[in-house]
Amino acid sequence: MKRYALVKAAVLGVLSCVSALAFGQFKSNRALDGCRQQILVEPVKGISKDFIRGVDISSLAAVEENRGRFLNKKGEEEDIFKILKDNGINWVRLRVWNKPVNGGGNNSVEVDIPMALRAKKAGMKLLVDFHYSDFWADPAKQFMPADWVGLSEFSLNAAVENFTKESLEKFIKAGVRPDMVQIGNELNNGFMWPAGKIWGNEGEKAGGMEGFIRLLSSASRGVRGAQGKGNKIKIVVHLADGGKNELYRSIFDPITQAGVDYDVIGLSFYTYWHGSPDDLRANMSDLATRYGKEMICAETAYAFTPDDGDKQGNPFIVYSDETCGYRPSVQGQATAVRDVIEAVASVKGGLGVFYWEPAWLPVKGAGLSNTEGATWENQAMFDFNGRILPSLAVWNLVGGKGEIETAWGGSAKIGRNFEPYAMTDPLVVQVLPKKNPGLPSKVKVLFTNDKEQLVNVKWNEPDWSKQTELGSVKVTGTIAGYSYKPEAEVKIVSQMNLVSDSSFETGRLGEWKLNGDSTACFVENNKNNAHSGKWTYKYWKSTGFKSTLTRKITGLSEGTYILSLWAMGGGGENNIRLFAANFDDTGKQVSVKIKNTGWKDWHQYTLEIPVQNGGVTIGIFLDTNAGNWGNFDDVELIKKE
Repeated sequence: MKRYALVKAAVLGVLSCVSALAFGQFKSNRALDGCRQQILVEPVKGISKDFIRGVDISSLAAVEENRGRFLNKKGEEEDIFKILKDNGINWVRLRVWNKPVNGGGNNSVEVDIPMALRAKKAGMKLLVDFHYSDFWADPAKQFMPADWVGLSEFSLNAAVENFTKESLEKFIKAGVRPDMVQIGNELNNGFMWPAGKIWGNEGEKAGGMEGFIRLLSSASRGVRGAQGKGNKIKIVVHLADGGKNELYRSIFDPITQAGVDYDVIGLSFYTYWHGSPDDLRANMSDLATRYGKEMICAETAYAFTPDDGDKQGNPFIVYSDETCGYRPSVQGQATAVRDVIEAVASVKGGLGVFYWEPAWLPVKGAGLSNTEGATWENQAMFDFNGRILPSLAVWNLVGGKGEIETAWGGSAKIGRNFEPYAMTDPLVVQVLPKKNPGLPSKVKVLFTNDKEQLVNVKWNEPDWSKQTELGSVKVTGTIAGYSYKPEAEVKIVSQMNLVSDSSFETGRLGEWKLNGDSTACFVENNKNNAHSGKWTYKYWKSTGFKSTLTRKITGLSEGTYILSLWAMGGGGENNIRLFAANFDDTGKQVSVKIKNTGWKDWHQYTLEIPVQNGGVTIGIFLDTNAGNWGNFDDVELIKKE
């Protein structure tokens, strides 16, 4: 998966749905009550009995070593492999690092074999995932194992082949013959850099596509060398960004032309990074036709809560595009997984789905590295205390069986008819007296499976030409076939907001001008960090910095104007100011100091501006310390009456 996002969030502790909690402590009941939730899952039509319902539990050894435990639906401590098997899991995926020393599970062959033995004993099949690195490998980093640095091209290829062969022979000798082997992890940009780096930067000596293919072929030969006369071990070539067809063609076209020996195309697919399940389906459909290979979704996940189980921070971002989305809830998690399963099952050659790290509990000592905490516990399928979540039953329920009830009052049952129950976001529109507000003909609503969907709505609107009084008008709508009535609030105002795209919903800074580091100050698409909509102006950097974001507003009549915005963040900055300048001929500024007090603790800041020369420059000034972060949203400038 995109481990570079995990690492960044690990440093930040803030980039997403995070809150400052001590180990084992809870800030709300969302995570604590996860095992009590009652959910419904719609079966997937035509899913086969041997469809891969897999999990990557590579961090399990570290979790158990640090006294993490797992409780079944009866509330009893039980071996996790028994719990997984009872809930439909039939495959396990384990990563392999060459000489791991930095934590994150330290997944050597020796660490993995005992877990593989337990999986095989439970009747599960095994996928071994070689990273060809001593630590995390993903599209942003593919570090060469330390023992191979400096080898000649010939020696490196020989080392890759021998390491692959000898590692697999250890599994086979231990009685856990792998059924499938991944030769590299998320190879968008190659692996074992620089020798196997596909795209080199200017002046960089990279192996290019040819070097990558040679190393990939060496890894493949290593698998075949270990395979012997037993059943064929299927070889997987795995990329991230599972919705990007052009990426997959750019890699699989040349390796196909080169005759690389492989059997399965692996795709990582996380909705909040890679798109909608329809994007995954479309890409896989093209790959099936173009290459005639079997395919797996090698990684997917979704959050059961926006809460954080330790102080590390998590990379999860609420997925919500123009037509689809999922709540970060136990129900939303189950629905998101179910939809990915459906997408894969609907494509010819779609073998199945692996869920990434459903058992990564926030126990101290089982984190991202030796010095960091967990970054995935809010996407596990157990709560922070190891209690089974009803969403784990999704793997059975997609096949039409496996309803469960938990000892804590939660349940997971089969369901098919879901009803809308809420607007995804409040719909608030400003309009001048007697003007039509132009309410949208389609709105996104939440259904009882916690999926957001775009639906047609018919508004019961008044005669707007007769609406002369200032204030709010509530308007209800109807959705064909459902009893739920969405609502819109129309604010009749004497002055319209003079700041266009005031909530950054275009996804661009647009007319705003940034004087500062664009990697530290940017627009962020994260609904859970927004005051309204899903976009905000975001700042974060691992070191302190200063920046100014400004925007010039012209064509103003003389008078007093009110500037306001909403802000939230972790706090600790040297100075944050909302300011206005160039509104008269004196050169002075007016400003208000902003003080952030915590995640989702939004405050509105306002100031008055005596405009005398037809315009004003508004702005946000930042003077931060290392690791400071925050978000700004809903900027408004109106003339004071």
